[in-house]
Amino acid sequence: MAEGTWPGERLIAAAQGGDLESIAALVSGSHPHVRRFARSLCASPEDAEDAAQEALIILYRKIGTLRASGALASWMFRIVRNECLRRAKLRTRHHEPIPDFSTVSAEDEVLQRLEAGRVAAAIAALPADQRHVLIMRDVQGYSGRMVADALGLSVAAMKSRLHRARAAVHHTLQGPTHSSPGGGDD
Repeated sequence: MAEGTWPGERLIAAAQGGDLESIAALVSGSHPHVRRFARSLCASPEDAEDAAQEALIILYRKIGTLRASGALASWMFRIVRNECLRRAKLRTRHHEPIPDFSTVSAEDEVLQRLEAGRVAAAIAALPADQRHVLIMRDVQGYSGRMVADALGLSVAAMKSRLHRARAAVHHTLQGPTHSSPGGGDD
């Protein structure tokens, strides 16, 4: 498996079929990506490690429930996002302080975490074709050519989907908090 790429469809299909070696290879190959998702979404490095481990356990146990092998990245993103949100709610419920790993205030940390959750939810709400392009290009950092090739698209089609996905996420994030007081559109 090439460095920086998700496990291939053949390995995913074998894992979905219950092949234990394939499941182990799938979990191992997914680990760096899952950790990157968790680090970008969770409030602390500890929560990120815990969320990544939980996501990999879910992958191990429930790979057979994945409907399409091409949806692995978005499925894992949703699992990590949900686990990070669950951990943030637990901290809030137990009034645990969010560890201060920088000069960012606790209030800024909470706002950043909430914003990350909003972004994750906006991405998860995209149609699958747009979500895959956006995750591969903007989250995983693949080049436009690599994304287009991986998804069987022309570069122009990939750019079009990416533009629509970014616009939809932007629109979702601008949502009701930025509407004009008169109720009309800006």
